[in-house]
Amino acid sequence: MKTIDLNCDMGESYGAWKMGADAEVMPYITSANIACGFHGGDPATIRKTVRLAVDRGVAVGAHPSLPDLMGFGRRVMRIAPQDMYDLVVYQAGAVEAFARAAGTRLHHVKCHGALYNMAVNDEGLSAAMVRAVKDLGSGVILYALSGSKTFATGKKAGVPVVGEVFADRGYADDGTLAPRDQPGGMIEDAAAAVKQVLGMIEAGYVTSLAGKRVAVAADTLCLHGDQPDAVLFAQTLRKVFAEKGINVAAP
Repeated sequence: MKTIDLNCDMGESYGAWKMGADAEVMPYITSANIACGFHGGDPATIRKTVRLAVDRGVAVGAHPSLPDLMGFGRRVMRIAPQDMYDLVVYQAGAVEAFARAAGTRLHHVKCHGALYNMAVNDEGLSAAMVRAVKDLGSGVILYALSGSKTFATGKKAGVPVVGEVFADRGYADDGTLAPRDQPGGMIEDAAAAVKQVLGMIEAGYVTSLAGKRVAVAADTLCLHGDQPDAVLFAQTLRKVFAEKGINVAAP
């Protein structure tokens, strides 16, 4: 039986600004990537989101970002590998503390937005991200784009790493995510997203926007809790997985 983890970016509200349907989506996922305050999230939101995850038996992960609240962490910044290390350890430490206070542990780290994408083809940034996760200890898992330098670097370093794929994003020929503003960069049709997901899980490939088949290791699937009809999409995926005999569990 094939197994897939369903992860979701969560806790991205900030103060009076509310984002996502965390409480409604949480019952359908198996791991939560919780914003750490640099692109979204604040101490109270981290605490509440960790509590939601614990109550639902969902694995708690950190979702560190570039320091970019205004741009929601999606604007590229020039950083050194040491900056990458410091950003990941600092932010993951916040989520780890709230996890410990809630009686659980930090399960994984998945970087957000530009920080995630900047490392995909950059050996120095990937190595720093991997080192940060390794130094967090306790078997913390790194979620990395399937087929990326980050994924390969984690494997080589002996850090627990799982390959991440995306239901609602278009892919380039090299297996990276197409820019959000590129035609086809965002997949908003649920049927098309489900078809892409099944291809990745069952056949091990995704079709790029140019029509090329790109091999992927689908260990964990990202859902975006702020996308339109996120709850319905999560429900649909769970229903399809049950029909196809695909098990859903955190790594």
